[in-house]
Amino acid sequence: MRRIISVLTLVLVGVVALTAGVRDDFKANPKLSANNYQAYPVSGFPAITAAPEGYEPFFINHYGRHGSRWLIQDTKYTYPLQMLEKGERNGKLTRRGQEVLNILREVHDASQGRLGELSDIGAEQHQGIARRMYQNFPQVFKDGASVVARSTIVIRCILSMQNEVDVLASLNPRLNISTDASEATMFYMNYRDSVARALRAGQADLVNRCKEKWINPKGMLKKLFTDQGFARDSIDDARKMMIYLMEVTGNMQSHHQFEGINLYDVFSNDDIYSVWRYNNAFWYINSGETPLTQCRVDYMEANLLRNFIEDADRAITSGDPAPGASLRFGHESVVLPLCCLMGLNGTDYRTTDLENLDKYWQTYKIFPMAANIQFVYFRKAGSDDILMLPLLNEREATLPVKTDVAPYYHWIDVRDYFIDKLSRQPFITTTK
Repeated sequence: MRRIISVLTLVLVGVVALTAGVRDDFKANPKLSANNYQAYPVSGFPAITAAPEGYEPFFINHYGRHGSRWLIQDTKYTYPLQMLEKGERNGKLTRRGQEVLNILREVHDASQGRLGELSDIGAEQHQGIARRMYQNFPQVFKDGASVVARSTIVIRCILSMQNEVDVLASLNPRLNISTDASEATMFYMNYRDSVARALRAGQADLVNRCKEKWINPKGMLKKLFTDQGFARDSIDDARKMMIYLMEVTGNMQSHHQFEGINLYDVFSNDDIYSVWRYNNAFWYINSGETPLTQCRVDYMEANLLRNFIEDADRAITSGDPAPGASLRFGHESVVLPLCCLMGLNGTDYRTTDLENLDKYWQTYKIFPMAANIQFVYFRKAGSDDILMLPLLNEREATLPVKTDVAPYYHWIDVRDYFIDKLSRQPFITTTK
């Protein structure tokens, strides 16, 4: 019995420690809690582990999210603004509440005509990614190399692509660069999966219950309103106001003009954690490999994973001494399920327990603005063994495949794993 109690104690201590790790991350940098609005880092990238002797990079397979952007829905700006204006009209705002309202007006005014558009910082993120890609793997971008860049048909993605290829062209004008954004490629660049949509919708009530249980706006309201009875009676949906205000706050890191403005003081540490926790569960249901959606939703990126395999096969077998890179630009709603389908860094974690999900699966480690997956392929003269280095956001990543050359993998092993996994869901379309 003592041994059982000791084991249970160790498990509980471990779970508490994992939770504390997330909370400590947010205390050190609350901007991490912004989920898909988190800005891409500009520094701190670790050095790439040298390839085994004799191996050199020759090809990069890539899918990247667009860079930082303005919020897409105007209501996310206007809803908290309108709720605070009710307080202003009735003289019920605290001094901080009035300051927050003034800031929201400034942010909303600046967003006019730019909803969903790439921001100045978003452009810079892709310029930096291109420079580091070139510096890390110059052999891929040698004279005559082919860089095939494709984007979804959304303008922020097209501009993200353009910012990257412009930098690559400036670093080596002798690259053969082509760009494309077409409905013809959307069946793998941003596939609309009706099966996944229905499975997600079937769990909407569960996600909403998490919101109702975890998010408590009372502390925020006290910081913004002098009369809590007025706030309770006048705000249509305080949880919605809290979530939207947190999204506006988190998205300020997407714009140079809002640098130095900080609204995180409106929220307690528990508030920041709970809103992130709810969003984390939302993204898991919508993109993760969970039994709650029959472990099926991430298969909506099956066509894209097949495209990765096909492009790698062409680069490896073409005989071209400079196959270059296959660059794709799209959305977080593609990057996240693709990571899960690939199993990058354990993102294929399976659970039905949303209460403890945040201890084992965290969005802020996966898909910031400009998030990107890079598979870098290496070959050695006289050998048919192709090695592959997986990178997630320019950091070495793991795959659920055995390897004796970590952090590198034998591509044949990874390819076999992917093909086997794809075969488990044969009803996914493979054509337009």
